[in-house]
Amino acid sequence: MDIDVLGALAVRENGVSITPTAPKPRQVLALLALRADQVVPVAALTEELWGNSPPRSARTTLQTYVLQLRELIAQALEHGRSGAKDVLMTLPGGYLLVSGGGSSDVREFERLAGEGYRAMDQGAFAEAARTLAGALQLWTGPAFADVTAGAQLAMETRRLEESRLCALDQRIEADLRLGRHRELLPELTVLTSRYRTHENLHAQFMLALHRSGRRSESLSVYHQLRATLVNDLGLEPSPRLRRLQHSIQTAAPETASVPAPFDGAGPPAPARAR
Repeated sequence: MDIDVLGALAVRENGVSITPTAPKPRQVLALLALRADQVVPVAALTEELWGNSPPRSARTTLQTYVLQLRELIAQALEHGRSGAKDVLMTLPGGYLLVSGGGSSDVREFERLAGEGYRAMDQGAFAEAARTLAGALQLWTGPAFADVTAGAQLAMETRRLEESRLCALDQRIEADLRLGRHRELLPELTVLTSRYRTHENLHAQFMLALHRSGRRSESLSVYHQLRATLVNDLGLEPSPRLRRLQHSIQTAAPETASVPAPFDGAGPPAPARAR
C-alpha cells in the first residue's frame, strides 16, 4: 500500500486508488493511513468525525464507513495478496490499516529529515542541505489538503507542519553555512511574509541580507519583526535576536553569525506562536 498525505490524500493498493470521495470516509481513511500499522481506537475515530457530540448511531455509522473502505480495498485486491479484512483489520478497541511494507511520504520525510539533522550535527552541511531539501520536496501542499479535518486530523496537521518548519529552518541554516546567502534572499522574503512572527526565519533573513552587503535592510527586518511581535503578541524579540541585531550593527558581514539556537547546532528552538 502506498500512502501520501503531505498534500492531497492518496492511498493506493496494488496501484489502485482506494481513496473515497465522500467526506466522512475520507476522514476515516486519512487517520488510518497516517497511523498505518497501528491500531486507531474507535474513540479517536469518533472524535475525528463528530467531535464531542457523537450521535447515538456513531459506532454503527463508523462501521458503515469501514465497510465502504473495505469495498474499495476489495476492488483493488481483485488479483491481490489477501482479503480486504486482512488489509483493514478490526481489532479489540479499534481498526488497523496494514501497509504491507508500501511507501509512505510521512515516513520517508521523517527518515530524510533525521538524516539531515544528523548531518548538521556532524558539520556535513552540503549533505544536510541536500537531504533536507529532498525531505521538503515530498510536500506537495498542506498535509491533508483535500480532507475536511476534525479534531484528530487538525492536531496531526499542526504536528506535521511544525516538523516541516523545523526541516526548512535547518535546510536554510545549512545553506547559510555553505555561503548561499544571496540565493536564499527570494525564499526568505516570502517565508518571513508568511510567518510574520517566526524568529528563526527572520534571523536567517537578517543574516542573509547582511552578508549580501545590505545591512540597513537587515536591520529593517528586525524592526519590522519587533513591531509585529509587540503589536500582535505583546512581546519583545528574544535576547538571542537582540544579540543578532547588535552583532549586525557592529560586525562585518562576513563575521556576523546567528547566535544559538539559530546556528544549526541541534534542533531549532520553537517558533513564537503565530
